[in-house]
Amino acid sequence: MTEQKETTKPTKPLTLSATTARPNASGKNADATQVRQKFSHGRTRVVAVEVKKPVKRPATTGSTAAPPAPAPRPEPAAPPVPTGRTLKLGGGASSAPRPPLTARSDAGGRGSIVLKTLTEEQKEARARALVDANRDAEAARKRAAEEASRRAAEEATRRKAEEDHKRRLADEEARKKAEEDAKRKADALVQKRLDQAAVAQPQTPTARHGQEIEAGTSQPAAPAAQPPRRPPPPQSADSAIRRPPPMRPSPVNKRLPQPPGARREAPKRRSDKVDVGRAVEGENDFRSRSVAQQRRRLERERRREHAYDAPQQKVYREVTIPETITVQELASRMSERSADVVKTLMRMGVMATINQGIDPDTAELVVTEMGHRPKRVAEGDVETGLAEAVDAAEAMKSRPPVVTIMGHVDHGKTSLLDALRATDVAAHEAGGITQHIGAYQVTLPSGQKITFLDTPGHEAFTAMRARGAKVTDIVVLVVAADDGVMPQTKEAIAHAKAAGVPIIIAINKIDKAGADPNRVRTELLQDEIQVEQLGGDVQSIEVSAIKKTNLDKLEEAILLQAEVLELTANPDRPADGVVVEAQLDPGRGSVATVLVQRGTLKVGDVLVAGAVWGRVRRLVDDRGAAVQAAEPAFPVEILGLDGTPQAGDEFHVVESEARAREIADFRARRDRQAQLAKAAGGRGTLEEMLKGIREGTAKELPVVIKADVQGSAEALAGAISRLSTEKVAARVVYSGVGGISEADLTLAKASGALIIGFNVRANPQAREIAKRDKIDIRYYSIIYKVTEDIQQLMVGLLEPTYKENFLGNAQIREVFRITKVGNVAGCMITEGMVRRGAKVRLLRDNVVIHEGTLKTLRRFKDEVREVQHGFECGMAFENYDDIKVGDVIECFDIEEVRPTL
Repeated sequence: MTEQKETTKPTKPLTLSATTARPNASGKNADATQVRQKFSHGRTRVVAVEVKKPVKRPATTGSTAAPPAPAPRPEPAAPPVPTGRTLKLGGGASSAPRPPLTARSDAGGRGSIVLKTLTEEQKEARARALVDANRDAEAARKRAAEEASRRAAEEATRRKAEEDHKRRLADEEARKKAEEDAKRKADALVQKRLDQAAVAQPQTPTARHGQEIEAGTSQPAAPAAQPPRRPPPPQSADSAIRRPPPMRPSPVNKRLPQPPGARREAPKRRSDKVDVGRAVEGENDFRSRSVAQQRRRLERERRREHAYDAPQQKVYREVTIPETITVQELASRMSERSADVVKTLMRMGVMATINQGIDPDTAELVVTEMGHRPKRVAEGDVETGLAEAVDAAEAMKSRPPVVTIMGHVDHGKTSLLDALRATDVAAHEAGGITQHIGAYQVTLPSGQKITFLDTPGHEAFTAMRARGAKVTDIVVLVVAADDGVMPQTKEAIAHAKAAGVPIIIAINKIDKAGADPNRVRTELLQDEIQVEQLGGDVQSIEVSAIKKTNLDKLEEAILLQAEVLELTANPDRPADGVVVEAQLDPGRGSVATVLVQRGTLKVGDVLVAGAVWGRVRRLVDDRGAAVQAAEPAFPVEILGLDGTPQAGDEFHVVESEARAREIADFRARRDRQAQLAKAAGGRGTLEEMLKGIREGTAKELPVVIKADVQGSAEALAGAISRLSTEKVAARVVYSGVGGISEADLTLAKASGALIIGFNVRANPQAREIAKRDKIDIRYYSIIYKVTEDIQQLMVGLLEPTYKENFLGNAQIREVFRITKVGNVAGCMITEGMVRRGAKVRLLRDNVVIHEGTLKTLRRFKDEVREVQHGFECGMAFENYDDIKVGDVIECFDIEEVRPTL
C-alpha cells in the first residue's frame, strides 16, 4: 500500500473516489483498487485496497520478489468528520468503531493496507454521511459569510461615525477660528479709527488719559516682573511737535472692566463726505444714530410716559340696533370687549354666548347700560327711498305705450305680433306655442313706437300672464274667429280687469273657413266685455295675421287708446322697472329681460333686482344690437348680474355697490325665511298626505326641473305641483335655470328624483354620472308633454286594484276516488256557470275551508271549457282532496282594475 502526502486545499465535503488499479511489484495485475479519501480542511489521502479471494491464495517467493521499497512512515489518522456519526469503511451494520488499518508484510517484505469490500448498506450509509457533511459544511459557510457581513457593516458604521465626529470637530474649530478672526479684524479696525481720530485732534496727555479712562480703554497696571522701560532719547521742540501721539492700547487684549449696565460708546459719526479711501478701508460701515432718529426715540419715550400717567377717555358712540343682532356684532359696534357685553347680559339675567342672537329690546338695554346711545332700525329700512321719489310734473315726457298680447293657446298671438314686427318668431318656438314672455318694440311708419309683450297662452303660464298684465298699459285680447271664447281667454280677461288696464279685442283668423266674428262678440258679453258694435266702449278689430289684414287699424286703435291714457314718464332720473324674463346663458351668464318704466338705464349703472345685484356691462335690444341707454318703455337685456333674478321682480338703480349688496342680502334673507315658514306651514296642510306616504298608502314622485328661462321653470313647477292627489304627491325638489350639471345629478340621486330638462341639456360630465348611477333625465320642449308624462309616471306608482266577479255555484252530489287523480267531485251547477281556470272556493256549512284553482272540469269523459247552469260535471281541485258530499263550490274571477289619480 502506498500513501501520498496530504495537501492543503479549500474546505470540501468528505468523499471517496476510486482510481485506476496499478500493477503490483511482481508485474501482475492484482485485484486491487485505489481509494482517495478526502477529509475536512482540504486534506486527502489515497489508499490502495486489494480484494483477496478466500481460496487458492497465491504465495509469493522471496527470491523472485524485488526488494520492497521502504514503507513510508504512517501518518496520523485524520480527525473524525464533525457529523456526529461513525464512518463505517467495512463490515456489517455494527455500530462499534472499526479498528485502525494495519500494514501487512508479505513474504517478500511488501507492506499494504487490506480493506474489506463495502456492502450496499455501507455504501448507502457513507453516501448519507457525505450528504450530511455537505449540508453541515454549507450551513457553516453561510454562517461564516453572514458573520463576516455583519462585522463589515459594523465596521463601516463605526468608521462613518468616527468620520462624522471628526468632521463636526473640524467644522466647529473652523467656525471658532473664523469668529476669532472677524473679531480681531473688527477690533483692529476700531483701534485704527480711534488712532486716526487722536491724530486729527491732539490732546494733552492728561485729558487724553482721562478720556481713555471714561471710554474704558486705558491700560491696566503693568505686572511687577515687567522690566523697566528705556527712557526716551532727548528730542528738540520741533521734533516734539511733529511727534505723533502715543498709540492707544488695543481694545481686544487690554480693556478696563465696565460697570454693570454701562453701554459701550458708539463710534463717532463721520463729519464729512465719503471718499474713495474711506470706502475702501470700510470706515463707512460703522455709523452712529442720526439726530432725527434720536429725537424720534425720545419723543416715543415721552409719549409712553404720558400715556401711563393720563387715563384714556372712553368714547361713547351711537349704536345702530337692527331687528336681529348677535352679541359679538353688538360688541363690535360699541367697540367694547365681548366679555364685557356677556357680563352685562349676565347681570341682567340673560345667559348668551358671543355667537347667539338677542332681541332688539335686550340689545337696547345693554347699549344704554354701557353708556352708549341706541338707535333702533328695522332691516327693511335698507329699502327706504328706492321707489318713493315722486317726479315733478314739468319733468314728465311722453313715452310709448306698453301693449300685452293675451289670449288662448293657438289663437295666433305670436303670429299677429310677427306680422306687426315683420319677423318670424312663431316658427322658432317649439311646437308652435310660446314658452316665455317676449318683449319687442315696433316703430310705425309715422315714427311712433309701441312696445309689445307676448305672453304664453297655455294654462300653465298663469303667473306669466299675470305679470304681463301688471306691467302693461293696454291689453290686446286675441280671439280666434273659428274657436270663439276659450278658458284661457276668460282667464286673460280676469287678469286685465284685476290690473285695471283697458282691453282691445282683436278677432283673428277672419280669413279661415267657418269664421264668425259676431259669435265672438256675443260670447264676450258673458264676461262683461261689450264691444263698440254692440253699444259698448271696448274696441274690436277684425284682423288676419296670415294675410296681414287690418293691421293698420289695430295700430291706430292702440295709439288712440294710448293718447287717451296720456302715458308719460321722467327719463332724467335713475332707472327702475320690472324684470320680464330671466335666464342663465352658457356664454353670457345671467341675462335678464327688463322693461324700463321710469328713468334711463345706462351701461355702467349699479342696480339691484330682487335678491341679486350687479353692474350693467351690456344692454341688448330685441333685435340683438348693443345699445348704450334704454329710455322708458324700452325692453332690453341686461348682462352683468351676479345671479338670476325671479321673473316679475322690480329693479332699481342705486348709487353704490355697497348699497346694492346690502339690499340684495336683506332680500335674500327675507326670501329664505319666507320659504322656511312656508315649508313649516305646509306640513299641517299636507299632514294627511304625508301620513299616507309614511304608511305606504300614498306615493311620492320627486322631480328636479331645469329650464332655459325663469318663467318656464316657474310654470313647470306650478303645473307639476297641481298634479298632486291624495294617492300620489308630485314634489318639486328644485327648479332653476341653466344646463343640467353634476350638482343637479347629486341632488337627484340623494332624493331619488326625476330630472326634467326644458329646452336645456346635460353637460358630458353629468351624462356620465347619470349613466353610471342610472338617473333618469328627460328632455322636453313643449310644456303639455311634460304634464302628460308626469301623470303617466304618477299612475305607474299606484298599486293596481283587483275586483272579484262572481261566476256561479255548484253542489257536490257524489265523491269518486280515482287512481292517480285523487278525489273527484260529481257536481250539479245550481247557479251561474263554472269556467275552467277560474278561482274556486270550497264552502262547508257556509264556511270557506279552501280557496284555489280547478285542476280538471269534465262532462262525462271530455274536458270542457265551461259548464252552464243546470248541468252536471266532474271537478277536481289542485293539490286538495278533502271534499265531501253536500259541500258547495263557488267559482269566481279576478279582474285587475287600472288605478287612476
